[in-house]
Amino acid sequence: MKSSVNSAFLLRNSRLQSLGYEGIILIFVVNQKRSMRLILIGVVAVLFYSCTPDKKPDDQAFLESLDSTKTAGPGVDEEVINSILNQIPSPIEISMLLKESGSKYNVSLLNPSDNLPKYNSNYKKALNLGIYGTDLGYTNIFGNNQDGIKYISSIKSLADELNIGQFFDIKTIGRLATNSKNLDSLLLITTMNFNQINHYLQSQSRDNLSVLLLTGGWLEAMQITCQTAAKNPQNKELKETIGEQKIVLEQIMLLFSFYTADENMASLMEDLNQLKVAYDKITINYTYKESTMEIVDGVAVIKDNSTTTIDITEENIDEIKSITNSIRTKIIS
Repeated sequence: MKSSVNSAFLLRNSRLQSLGYEGIILIFVVNQKRSMRLILIGVVAVLFYSCTPDKKPDDQAFLESLDSTKTAGPGVDEEVINSILNQIPSPIEISMLLKESGSKYNVSLLNPSDNLPKYNSNYKKALNLGIYGTDLGYTNIFGNNQDGIKYISSIKSLADELNIGQFFDIKTIGRLATNSKNLDSLLLITTMNFNQINHYLQSQSRDNLSVLLLTGGWLEAMQITCQTAAKNPQNKELKETIGEQKIVLEQIMLLFSFYTADENMASLMEDLNQLKVAYDKITINYTYKESTMEIVDGVAVIKDNSTTTIDITEENIDEIKSITNSIRTKIIS
């Protein structure tokens, strides 16, 4: 199947507002080179802003809790990680897309919150913290607040065990979580910028945890989208979203290339390379056309007339789904 995406410049806030998400810390734009590019100001539904910024982390306890001494390899600059983050769809964006596709809430697609005791290494904790963040975004968009509260608890536990719990305002979380109607407010009011956690992990020579957080959230969004697309073969937008992840995967693998001395990350990179082989069968073509300006409701709007064409088949999606599920199963087990 050949999907063509018109990349008109359009702020997608209206979709959020129609769902009651005014003020969410996300700005959706369409990049001239890649359609449906998302600039993510915060990691929604994963990391929460602390109302006590003067609280000092226990650095010694943090270091003692680590599985190994220092980050394997030279590490990755903060700005490099942040630039990759800018290209990854947020849990809210993916979940909205799934809901608008007409799919129903399906808790079996998620990593059960009671899997928490299985995660004994920082490697597994960081990956599953990212996964649970995506799952929380999914439960929130579909309005299943009871499940959402369970994921909040699991997320807080993993964050504490990774000694980044100081970035979570547990009092606010607890107050809002007691009333299911407040879960939307919980996710919006207490969202924090991923850069703050990334900066802290960088200062502790633990930037690999930032990469794992990022990768876990992306893989979970991928598998949920693939599962849903398989049941909705006529939905072009879902197929396009899966195809676009070819670019994101390339960037994630670039990050992993800095950590080949880390046994766990090197193993995961091998698995991701299998996914890359599947994605190599998909082509993404960009056709540039000069932008034009239009007046919409009295406001000048720049319209990007360029298009991106994604060549992706049902067979491609099935293969990507199979490999993604295999990788994810290893992570959550």
